[in-house]
Amino acid sequence: MSNIQLIIEERSADIGNFMVGRLLPFREKRTVGPFAFIDHMGPTYLKDYQNLDVGPHPHIGLSTLTYLFEGSIMHKDSLGTEIEIQAGAVNWMTAGKGIVHSERTPQYLRTSDKMLHGLQIWVALPRELEEMEPNFTHIEKDDLPHWEQDGVSIKLIAGEAFGKKSPVPVYSPMYFLEIKSKSAQKVKIGDHLFGESALYILEGSIKSDGNTFEPKQILIAKDSKLCEFEMTENTTFYIFGGEAFPEERFIYWNFVSSTKERIEKAKMDWQNQTFPKVPGETEFVPLPPENNAFKIKK
Repeated sequence: MSNIQLIIEERSADIGNFMVGRLLPFREKRTVGPFAFIDHMGPTYLKDYQNLDVGPHPHIGLSTLTYLFEGSIMHKDSLGTEIEIQAGAVNWMTAGKGIVHSERTPQYLRTSDKMLHGLQIWVALPRELEEMEPNFTHIEKDDLPHWEQDGVSIKLIAGEAFGKKSPVPVYSPMYFLEIKSKSAQKVKIGDHLFGESALYILEGSIKSDGNTFEPKQILIAKDSKLCEFEMTENTTFYIFGGEAFPEERFIYWNFVSSTKERIEKAKMDWQNQTFPKVPGETEFVPLPPENNAFKIKK
């Protein structure tokens, strides 16, 4: 694709009792706009005795965006939130100065066969908001802007694009779009985007300049003006990006910050168990050893 700068392949990662495909960060591209981390969960078939159980763990300096294609997750956090997210809805949790949450298979599904498939995304906060008070927002799928345009279905999951605005309360200029088509279609996004931009293929394929791009790839654009391409039939892809921050972001385990010192403080606070607690949760997930913690450093 003439406007593609980099192609990132999905890589396997273990998040405890569940395997995911890691997309961002990548050694050659750590962030796209404010997007600092993307995991592709599934599609995974879980038998009646298999369940998602991500125990209470901390975050700082970011917002998490959970978007499911299939399945259901029960979210609990230290604000007292307890809510089930289902396919098509958005859980948007802003950690700010610190939050703790757990993600588990809902109780009513724990003895049933089920599917789980979706995206887990971290969006870094602007430096001046990294220590803001934490908050949580749940948006139902029917409340997200969605429309038909040039033969394709478009949904604005977060941010602003195409003159529309998602109700998800973002903190910097960004966008996260879902684009689907049952038939082969030519698509030209043109000037509807801004900042850094990338495209993730979930299913189907995209053709451009004699090349075919398949699922489990992120295509990083040279600029926000994505060139014209063709979607094959039954294709779904996601476009995400926005304005990049002037400062680098550091990641260690579940912590994101513009300074290494703040991450060191978060590590100490978690070890000392001074983060707020999740009501009803007693499990403690220890800080991983240095050689096991996911980290991005210079």
